[in-house]
Amino acid sequence: MDAFLVSTGIVALSELGDKTQLLAMVLAARFRQPVPIILAILVATLANHALAGLAGTWLGSIGGGWLRWIVAISFAGMAVWVLIPDKLDQEPAASERRRNAFLTTLVCFFLAEIGDKTQVATVALAAKFGALLPVVVGTTLGMMIADVPAVLLGKAAVGSHAGQWVRYATAAIFLLLAVLAASGVDLGLF
Repeated sequence: MDAFLVSTGIVALSELGDKTQLLAMVLAARFRQPVPIILAILVATLANHALAGLAGTWLGSIGGGWLRWIVAISFAGMAVWVLIPDKLDQEPAASERRRNAFLTTLVCFFLAEIGDKTQVATVALAAKFGALLPVVVGTTLGMMIADVPAVLLGKAAVGSHAGQWVRYATAAIFLLLAVLAASGVDLGLF
């Protein structure tokens, strides 16, 4: 029980203000489909945290230099992506939007969590407690505690101009993170 509770608390707190929380807001503003986004966050986090031990070993072999550039390029790509406005007059059918929201969120969250502090925390907590299942369930619950409100806030922020400002602010944050990562500033990501 300790492994579960500690894992939940550590990840819920460390996720506040994290890039994946920003990503949750952007995806909610873009797709306006909170249920598929929340479900995709759950699936992606479970998969990522279940593989955290293997991914952590692999990322350790890459080394900080390469990882720094991979992270910087990823952040720069996200900055550009969030600036692309939605085509509201060309929206796909509701079922296609749900599928797109789910698949996009699933891929983005899985990739964003690679090398993230919550993934590293999952590796460390599993090693400390020697209890993979309670740690994975706890870290996943911690992510959901932090990210579900971000999804709901992102959906609520969409209005005639609010969505545009969310895109600009998020793009600026991702661009700043890209510059900091490229310059070697320790963002706690590598």
